[in-house]
Amino acid sequence: MAIPSVPTKISLVKAENRRDALRQSIKLLDINPVQDKNVVIKPNFNTADPYPGSTHPDTLRELIILLQEMGAKKITIGERSGPVNSAEVLDMLGVPYMAKELGVEVINFDELPAEELLKIDPPGNHWENGFMVPKMLREAECIVATPCLKTHQYGGVFTMALKLAVGIVPKTGNRYMNELHGSKHMRKMIAEISSAYSPDLYVLDGMEAFVAGGPMTGKTREPGLFITGTDPIAIDAVGIAILKELGSTPDIMNIDIFKQEQIARAIELNLGIDSPGKIDIVTGDQESAAFAKNIRSHLK
Repeated sequence: MAIPSVPTKISLVKAENRRDALRQSIKLLDINPVQDKNVVIKPNFNTADPYPGSTHPDTLRELIILLQEMGAKKITIGERSGPVNSAEVLDMLGVPYMAKELGVEVINFDELPAEELLKIDPPGNHWENGFMVPKMLREAECIVATPCLKTHQYGGVFTMALKLAVGIVPKTGNRYMNELHGSKHMRKMIAEISSAYSPDLYVLDGMEAFVAGGPMTGKTREPGLFITGTDPIAIDAVGIAILKELGSTPDIMNIDIFKQEQIARAIELNLGIDSPGKIDIVTGDQESAAFAKNIRSHLK
């Protein structure tokens, strides 16, 4: 994809009610990428730790209902967890039961046979021999991703839209995660995974956030907001700006957003915008507008 030449819209909604914040944040974008499409939802279920360690069940439920109202033809939840067994995590979080109730499918990426995986090894990447991803994500008509707002204490620095892609790399029968976490290029490799698929919508639940620690547990703050958009770099940039506003780790506070390695590598890969001036934060009320004004000062 080419670097956008015009600003990308990121909606920011502060609200006490998760349902209202989610719905209003999508409404503000004034788009409907799911109409008459087969939709794959990529949640954040790396572990079964409570939100914001994983996608809040109410967020997933409300998102499914809203996408159905928006005309999605079929919805599939696709994910794998780690290091905990993926099937166990999904069961602990009640995902199969919710899916059955709402009439959607669940696919555990760790259970996909080899013929349903695709090797990704683009020129210049920092993986020894590339990595595998599910073919269904390369062929999907529409993907909706649901990152959380949090820091990452094991080398990622932050984990939001870009790092959510790590969960599309199956871990069964390979050493991809050992390679990733043992590499000095970890943050660049995270962005390289994100180049393997193209979500049409990112819905980041920032009702709570880990401002230190993470990704499973950490120091929690409650910004009480959702940010939604189509550009993973812009989503992460606004997310990091929120962490800066809340007060976070030295790796967040002392590094300019567009110098973060995940962001810089994502720009090299043309995954979205290449400068803060291309982020258009849209809000629908005075409280959200006031908060957006505060975080704009951090976007550099």
